[in-house]
Amino acid sequence: MNRNRNLILALIIPAGILFSGCNQSPDTKSREEGTGTSSERIQPVRVMKIDYAEIARAEELTATILPFEETHLAPALQGRIRSITVDVNDRVREGEVLVEMDRTQYNQTKVQYQTLKKDLARMDTLLQYGSITQQVYDQQQSAVEMQEVVLNNLEENTRLKAPYSGIITGRYYNEGELFSPTPNTPSGKPAIITLMKIDRLKVYVSLPEEYLPQVKRGLPAILNTDVYPEKDFPGSLFRIYPTIDATTKTFRVELHIPNGEELLRPGMFARIHLILGKRKALVVPAITVLQQPGTNDKYIFINNDGVAQRVFVRIGERFDEQLEIISGQLKGGEELIFAGQNRLEDRDSLRIVTQ
Repeated sequence: MNRNRNLILALIIPAGILFSGCNQSPDTKSREEGTGTSSERIQPVRVMKIDYAEIARAEELTATILPFEETHLAPALQGRIRSITVDVNDRVREGEVLVEMDRTQYNQTKVQYQTLKKDLARMDTLLQYGSITQQVYDQQQSAVEMQEVVLNNLEENTRLKAPYSGIITGRYYNEGELFSPTPNTPSGKPAIITLMKIDRLKVYVSLPEEYLPQVKRGLPAILNTDVYPEKDFPGSLFRIYPTIDATTKTFRVELHIPNGEELLRPGMFARIHLILGKRKALVVPAITVLQQPGTNDKYIFINNDGVAQRVFVRIGERFDEQLEIISGQLKGGEELIFAGQNRLEDRDSLRIVTQ
């Protein structure tokens, strides 16, 4: 009976082994055959080299557009306004008379000046014949010169002229009113009218102190606005201020923007792209950069000897469909996975597809 039992066991055990082998799925068999373990996944991917590219070193800033020049025209003294020859939106030429004040005091001073000049002319003859001393003559000449200064000052303050060609942007008095030198403009300055030059504009921006060695006069800049979102306005760096702000560790620069068509206006909000030269950077297609769900962490996959390796990166400049990536793990020359990366997990085995 023991002999029959042993015979039955000998037949059952091989049958069990055979049954177990038949129940394995084809996928499991293929994974075991291809990798030697059932826990690995082999993913087909395509790769490309990560190379350095020369890109523009740029800084994006925001600013408010300012007129190239702005002047609040007003006399130095209180007085009655005789006439105002311009109004808002009028264009004026350099040297044009815009405002005339009451000239009573000017006319009185002019008569006194002319009288003093005549007296000085008579003294020339008296001095030649020794009828007066040189001291008396010099005193009269000084009186004439002082009266001339007063007359010229009154001329400037009773006939206000345009210091440059521009456009009138503000008028705060009417003819016949009494001007008082108290602040009455948005900038807090007293004025009868405001004149601006807007065929050329300027903006001020502050840059981090580490950019100081790269910033030079004449560096190109691009200005964009919400009003004209599709249009770029070229400009250039005109002036670099000589000090660093101790609090913000920034320095100020002045940019000039041509505005011949006068599309831009003072007061507009603008974004400034300042080109600070060229530099080397790692640039990859934007589709290769993935984001970890629920976070702002960005990463790429590279081929590390047939195994997918996740590398976290920071994003620098953007160039249409290309991105600058920054990571201490990348030196250049690595094989970037640019097709099939969306289904990868870290440490997945790879099969490189060349076509």
